[in-house]
Amino acid sequence: MMELVCGLNNVTEQVEVTCFRNDRKQTLIETVATEVRVALIYNGVSHVVMMASPTALKEFAIGFSLSESIIQRTQDIRGIEIEEIATGILIHIEISQRCFMQLKEHRRSLSGRTGCGICGVEQIEQTVKPTVKVTGTKRFDLTHLKRALANLHKHQQTFNLTGATHAAAMLSAEGEITSCFEDVGRHVALDKLIGHMSMDHSSDQTALLLTSRASFEMVQKAAIANISIVFAISSATSLAIDIAHKSNITLVGFCRENRVTIYTHPQRLYLENETSTGIENSHLAVM
Repeated sequence: MMELVCGLNNVTEQVEVTCFRNDRKQTLIETVATEVRVALIYNGVSHVVMMASPTALKEFAIGFSLSESIIQRTQDIRGIEIEEIATGILIHIEISQRCFMQLKEHRRSLSGRTGCGICGVEQIEQTVKPTVKVTGTKRFDLTHLKRALANLHKHQQTFNLTGATHAAAMLSAEGEITSCFEDVGRHVALDKLIGHMSMDHSSDQTALLLTSRASFEMVQKAAIANISIVFAISSATSLAIDIAHKSNITLVGFCRENRVTIYTHPQRLYLENETSTGIENSHLAVM
């Protein structure tokens, strides 16, 4: 039995479950993360349906539009309206005519999509976005990463209740978490953070911390958002490393209390007691 708590900003639901502990059967009420269908509609034309947590949807709309290069700046969005329907949530996004025409052209070029993916070499080439080189020059003391990792759980309220969400957080140069967004989808969590960053330029935005692996989509979104340092709790994929190298992003994986693995551009990282100008080992640094 499930108690559906529908509506915007309701990120959890209560479910009656059967549980076996120490070989004993129990009936419990468990908190689970809410997952809803969210359709993004540009100028009246449906573009994509994502599975997401029903919160911070304005930030999601802006961040997705930016990170997918549908718009180049927040001013390209003329308005956002959020509509709740029985089967999910509709986000109506009005964008400039120039951006909409570019989006329509892109959609036409991907008309070869099928259930098994994208067909043909031409379509594959068209899905690869041009390399975006980040311009950030800020450096980060790896000793401050411990602080961020230790405090991350304080910003993961839904995860603490359900164990089912990812988080994307921005860190200051001192390792303080300046903003953090959760979602059942790791890409959506990052889009929400990017959308927030585009609206709030007051906080220190030195590095990105992801609770997921660093896949190529996550690194690509970070590049478009001009994020120069990316920390991930898990590993990085080969394509993510390639994109990070080409985009001038410092990519770090396996972030733990006493270990980090540096894949690309280590010059932005250093240790407090280090006498050299930076960490030059491009693969591994142990804190």
